[in-house]
Amino acid sequence: MLITGAGRGIGKRLAIGLARIGYRIGLLGRSFGELDSTRFEIEDSGGISAVFKADVRDYLQMEKAANEMSRTLGPVHALIANAGVQGPIGPFAGSSPNSWADVVQTNVQGVFNSCRAVLPGMVHRRRGKIVVVSGQGAANPRPGFAVYAASKAAVAMFVESLAEEVRDANVQVNSMFPGEAYTSMTDEILAASESVGDVEVEHAEQVRRTGGVAPEKQTQLAHFLVSERSNHLTGKLIQIQDDIRKLEHDNCRLDSYTVRRHSK
Repeated sequence: MLITGAGRGIGKRLAIGLARIGYRIGLLGRSFGELDSTRFEIEDSGGISAVFKADVRDYLQMEKAANEMSRTLGPVHALIANAGVQGPIGPFAGSSPNSWADVVQTNVQGVFNSCRAVLPGMVHRRRGKIVVVSGQGAANPRPGFAVYAASKAAVAMFVESLAEEVRDANVQVNSMFPGEAYTSMTDEILAASESVGDVEVEHAEQVRRTGGVAPEKQTQLAHFLVSERSNHLTGKLIQIQDDIRKLEHDNCRLDSYTVRRHSK
């Protein structure tokens, strides 16, 4: 399994949690120091991982990393495209075009590059799982985070479209909203508290205080989406609060779990 943005935040949480379950994890990111920290924690708990330094914004780097992982740990049967940045916080009218570009290149182009790097092998083997980590704003407005929300909504629709393209190749592609976790993005919101509404600040303070969603719950959802238990699901936007038991046994309207999220 290859996880992008695995050096910190939710990517690190998922890498450590999934390694404990028994997955061999390819850790991809831009910082050797952060990736090594994740690798050490995995090895301490008896897991197996390898570090691949690459920038998701650069397709050639991603292609090289995917090939290196295939030689080191075996074919990439699962990808968790997690790498992302929050970008400008506050009113859009006061934001910088340069900051928009970084969000789009990382959150959108980075997902495109990551998927493109692993898809040919998955299609050839007729087996694969792609999970794109989503965020607040993918399905609902998020004032003060317009560019971030737009990037997540764009990727969610990309997932729905790509899923249909590779359905017959037995490759499933889904979006996963893992809920909030205390990360550097939380601190960014608190530092920009005067630029966002009270609700966002209060929520960020709560996440800092509690740590957010338990890592075990996030790992459980990711494990479900990369396992054969979810072979009947593709092109969906699955949120941390969704009932995995209903999803696993197909006891719900699956057309509810899309960007439009019709009434269940």
